[in-house]
Amino acid sequence: MEGFFRIKPTIKKLGFEQRGKMSIYLHDGRTVIVPVASFPSIKKLKEPDRKHYQIIDKELFTFDKTNEIFHVEQVLGKENCYSYQF
Repeated sequence: MEGFFRIKPTIKKLGFEQRGKMSIYLHDGRTVIVPVASFPSIKKLKEPDRKHYQIIDKELFTFDKTNEIFHVEQVLGKENCYSYQF
């Protein structure tokens, strides 16, 4: 069997190199590219504000200009696989 099994996805960095896209670089070497339109609060951020992000515990990320906290599983479409309480 090949692929990524039993590997917890953790975030190395974010990027916005492609117009309208967000790249999530994972520690295991994968890069996930998603439309920014899928995340309206990130889409609202101006381009310079998208560079000011923080990665929290390697699974969460947020931006200085938003009060949202995002989990890597939201990017992967597996939001039911985690629970995070504020």
